[in-house]
Amino acid sequence: LVQGQGTCKIDMLAGPSELLILADAASHAPTVAADLLAQAEHDPSARPLLVCTSSALADAVDQELKSQLEALPSPNRETAAAALRNGFAVVAADLDQAVAISDRIAPEHLEILTQDASQVAGRCAHYGAVFIGRYAAEVLGDYGCGPNHVLPTGGTARYTGGLSVHSFLRVRTWMRMDSPTASEAQALLADSVQLARLEGLEGHARAAEVRIENPN
Repeated sequence: LVQGQGTCKIDMLAGPSELLILADAASHAPTVAADLLAQAEHDPSARPLLVCTSSALADAVDQELKSQLEALPSPNRETAAAALRNGFAVVAADLDQAVAISDRIAPEHLEILTQDASQVAGRCAHYGAVFIGRYAAEVLGDYGCGPNHVLPTGGTARYTGGLSVHSFLRVRTWMRMDSPTASEAQALLADSVQLARLEGLEGHARAAEVRIENPN
């Protein structure tokens, strides 16, 4: 990271990979468990997370995880078992609370397996990529369709997005003052003088002041 500083853009230290599933009483427990296990077999540090509105579903998913984990071959089974210990299930009071929890976590991957999944997706604000509905599996995003898969982790989805063409562009800003004697320009200079002195930066104040016409 230090060697690359100033040569290439590094916006975060990515990982471990995350999947958060939003589910409700109508969600299909075997599908939820399968998707959590798919995330868990990435590596022992992966984070498979479930936020749902039904304790019955949470219990059913727990049972499915146990049986599906046993059926995984080695070494996938051991990797997934370790990763499952990093995960958790939250039973929210309602869908509003479930969405709020998801936004607080800001997961890398967000699957919405609830009823009216598209409507729920529209209420979610923070995620790297969202997969909407039972058939939009996150694993499909791994293998050829769906959103870009270079995504923010560790809560950084609250302020940044996935890799895109914009990541390779530099934004440069500029300012030009064509009419420094105009009243608007003079007012801006006067404001800058006052703000600079409030901050105790007399040099700044004088650099603006020297451009004011008839300062006295």
